Amino acid sequence: MTNDNPNAWTTAITQIKPNEVRVRGYNIAELMGQVSFGAMVYLILRGELPDDKTGKLMDGILCAGIDHGATPPSALAARTVASTGANLSAAVASGIMCINQHHGGAMENCAKALTLMLTKVDQGKSMSDAAVDLLDEFKAQKKRIAGFGHRIHKADPRTARLFELAKEAGAFGRYCEAAQAIEQVFVDKGKPLPINVDGAIGAVLADLGFEPEIMNGLFMIPRAAGMIAHVREEQTRMKPMRKVDPVAHTYDGPEPRSLK
Repeated sequence: MTNDNPNAWTTAITQIKPNEVRVRGYNIAELMGQVSFGAMVYLILRGELPDDKTGKLMDGILCAGIDHGATPPSALAARTVASTGANLSAAVASGIMCINQHHGGAMENCAKALTLMLTKVDQGKSMSDAAVDLLDEFKAQKKRIAGFGHRIHKADPRTARLFELAKEAGAFGRYCEAAQAIEQVFVDKGKPLPINVDGAIGAVLADLGFEPEIMNGLFMIPRAAGMIAHVREEQTRMKPMRKVDPVAHTYDGPEPRSLK
């Protein structure tokens, strides 16, 4: 369908007609209750519905990124702005604006680094040799490779589960293998830096065919839900304009529990 109006927006994403909404051609009313949120995110970003296992993998990615406590910059910013009396949208927006190269950007940056490494593999190097070369290049440039190591976790509990889901979905490919090869080089060098959740998500999304430039969005989508919870907690539990320590927080929620 073409539009003869040169000033009109042209979009291939969602079609709106009276009493009808179609996302990538699918009637949204038919999708509701039939398609998971992860599958819907895949659909709107990629243009096609995923198979069931890939949809489950997308749900796992979104679940993994929903929150990481009160101290990350996005949560801290959202809570600080909320403490001034700002409304929900303003407070959450302030947190979203914190998601950039050094907070949430590890997915994109890791995927790009893995692409460089796989170029070396395509030129004939083994995964291991390509990983060593890549790390040597980063070290010479005094750059850290994104997606490895964590300020809290020595073994990020989300990484192993994401890789399990990726294998179940048939999406554990060259990027995931490259990430594991880098992890092994760190071990061999005597400085273990395990793949963190951002690196795992970046590798999995790359194996699914997502372009790196969209990966920050896959951090923003679930983290927005977490920030809404933080903002509302700030509004209902805390005094206005309180002094916030950016590194100290106390958890007083439910005790550990299981789905089983």
